[in-house]
Amino acid sequence: MGSTGENTLVSDEERLKVIETVIQRVNGRVPVIAGTGSLSTEGAVKLAREAMELGADACLVIAPPYVCASQRGLYEHFRRVASVGLPVMIYDNPGRAGVPLEPKTIAQLAKVPGIAALKDATDSVAHAVDVMALCDLPVVCGADNLALPMMSVGAVGVMSILSNAAPSRVLAITKGVKKGDFAAAKEAHKANVSLCVCQRKLVC
Repeated sequence: MGSTGENTLVSDEERLKVIETVIQRVNGRVPVIAGTGSLSTEGAVKLAREAMELGADACLVIAPPYVCASQRGLYEHFRRVASVGLPVMIYDNPGRAGVPLEPKTIAQLAKVPGIAALKDATDSVAHAVDVMALCDLPVVCGADNLALPMMSVGAVGVMSILSNAAPSRVLAITKGVKKGDFAAAKEAHKANVSLCVCQRKLVC
């Protein structure tokens, strides 16, 4: 239940039902990262706690949209959610949240117990590089058009919109990088460019 999961269009009860259904269907085969972002810190804390009780393995949390919090406010937001006890993947998506997380803020958050990873949807490889230079927090690419560039500089994987429609095409990129076969990864990435353009027209 992230940006393309229409989480803003459903009630908390509906969102939790989706999370519960996925956890039951997956039945431990793969980790479940539940989207628990909210307009408020208290709302995000509540959703994270409920997702943990349902059996989620981690939660994906975006900055509260609309309010344009300060960097200090963003730090406190994620710190509070992490205090629940469910591992937190920070979701840095300034296009949706309206405010960016600065690399130094992310580096500070990397020291907080429970902060487990970063989903970087800033559309900036340079931003990801800056984060990785400051801390060892695992970075996951959140933009299909940058899957190969970001993995080539150290991102550990991709949280992909495109994989909902063409999972094998995204998998070809990640497998290529992890095997050190960048030629194959490059060909797979090039093949996805037209789909990425189409995806952006549909999603935005």
